[in-house]
Amino acid sequence: MPAKKYMTWAAMAFVAFYVINQPDGAARSVESAANGIASAAGSLATFVNALS
Repeated sequence: MPAKKYMTWAAMAFVAFYVINQPDGAARSVESAANGIASAAGSLATFVNALS
């Protein structure tokens, strides 16, 4: 179980480092992720509406 804890801390440190050193790149990554989630939600809504 400690390995999972260390990996979590390492991932958090990497994200903090990335945000501090590359804020524009981090913002683009978050925007891309948000667009992907919005697209998936739209597709799911279209599917559910087509069922009725």
